[in-house]
Amino acid sequence: MFSGRGSGGSRGAQRSRGGERGRFGQALATTVTFLAILWIVQAINALSGYRLTAFGIRPREVDGLIGIVTAPFIHGSWSHLIANSTLAAVLLFMLALSGRRVVWLSSIVIVLIAGVGTWLTGQPYSVHIGASGLIFGWLTFLMTRGLFTKRFVQLLVGVVLLLAYGGVLWGVLPGTPGVSWQGHMFGAIGGVVAAWLLGRSGSKPAAGSVGPAGPRLGAGM
Repeated sequence: MFSGRGSGGSRGAQRSRGGERGRFGQALATTVTFLAILWIVQAINALSGYRLTAFGIRPREVDGLIGIVTAPFIHGSWSHLIANSTLAAVLLFMLALSGRRVVWLSSIVIVLIAGVGTWLTGQPYSVHIGASGLIFGWLTFLMTRGLFTKRFVQLLVGVVLLLAYGGVLWGVLPGTPGVSWQGHMFGAIGGVVAAWLLGRSGSKPAAGSVGPAGPRLGAGM
């Protein structure tokens, strides 16, 4: 026979497993949706003779301000999109495991900082497009979030990402013709700022509690 307490524990475990499956499913749906939008926009852009490129960021041109919002969805070629898609899928899925609120808030901060920074500092008469700034932001957000939340799992994720993709951050430096290092640099800065803002605004869990993000270091002290 099972005691009432054991039965409750079993139901709790089932709910926990169900919640995990739901969280993974939601993260997967968010990632697939974002990538689908990128590929659909690229198809339209290619079929139109890449006329959508005009909606990129054009530094210090008033008409180019719209690119702050639209540029992350526009790519200059299929190879450009393919190069961004793989890392975007990995990072967005990991980010989306924390919920849609974190995805939306962090992405808004990153897009605004990356876009405004590029608009202010980019080369005159240039056009900046692509999701790279957003991707750099997601990367630095995930790398540094644990420093602000003091959550062990997030710190561990940051270390793993640094080891796996730290070399990508060299892209914030100028030197490669045709590459918007300004977008990379300000996107990376935006990711750190977003991690700081969300880390400060995040609610503190009860002592010893463990949520999807993992235990908070020093909880209960």
